[in-house]
Amino acid sequence: MIYTITLNPSIDYIVQIDQLNLGELNRMKQDYKLPGGKGINVSRVLSQLNVPSLATGFLGGFTGNFIKDWLQNEGIKTGFVTVKDDTRINIKLKHGEETEINGLGPAISENEINEFLKVMDKVTAGDIVILSGSVPPSLGNDFYNRIIQICKEKQAEFMIDTTGQELLDALPNRPILIKPNHHELAELFGVKLNSVEELIPYGKKCLKLGAQHVIVSMAGDGALLFTGENVYFADALKGELKNSVGAGDSMIAGFVGTFDKTKDPVKAFAAGVATGGATAFSTDLAQKELIDELLPQVKITKITGRN
Repeated sequence: MIYTITLNPSIDYIVQIDQLNLGELNRMKQDYKLPGGKGINVSRVLSQLNVPSLATGFLGGFTGNFIKDWLQNEGIKTGFVTVKDDTRINIKLKHGEETEINGLGPAISENEINEFLKVMDKVTAGDIVILSGSVPPSLGNDFYNRIIQICKEKQAEFMIDTTGQELLDALPNRPILIKPNHHELAELFGVKLNSVEELIPYGKKCLKLGAQHVIVSMAGDGALLFTGENVYFADALKGELKNSVGAGDSMIAGFVGTFDKTKDPVKAFAAGVATGGATAFSTDLAQKELIDELLPQVKITKITGRN
């Protein structure tokens, strides 16, 4: 089983307007609501790839019910813990460029935490646990590490999509995948990285620190895969950019879902690139038809060995 963990889900309220005039009445051109949260995005895309998963984390109130109902309507298995506070709403305001206003998220009680840990107790050897997204402040700074230690005890694999010290702390525990973008990789090591050549030593460093596979996404400049002794480059797919939200989560779903079946990191990388592109070229997350259309267009080149 693949478990996706979203500790701080949201409803993404997407609002399109022609122009934003601060201090004045603005009228929407279009609006829609989607279930949000990085792990939830991964589960939704895995479903498009016909890969089953269990989406878990914390949901509360009418907003939490909206997300749970949506996922169940898509045939996604859920195991969320119900919390007292409402799940947050994040506003994605689109007016030429996108402006985001994210909610803080609910306060999680000790009893609610214990209920979640009971869900984690069901993890078994061979499962993959995907940790992604923000952590509600009430859970503390080490909550991801608590889950990672459970994975180690259960002999389950884990993937983590986070940044900064939290990511560095996870590396010695051998995550199956990390996926920083080029800006996050630079921030991770306190450097400036302006080219693929400059990125390569730091992607390799992530492997040396413990990651099993590393994908570095570079938006319109493509992506890099670091695995074993080799580094691979994937050209950016060509298409109209409609949606930046969830493209990275889709890449994770494509990689993990394919790697779980094939154990081939290069095939999994190609699937990740196609799946991320399919979301970028859509108004919502990737759909199977577009993923299948893009996959043959993915061009991967081996650019260097590790030494």
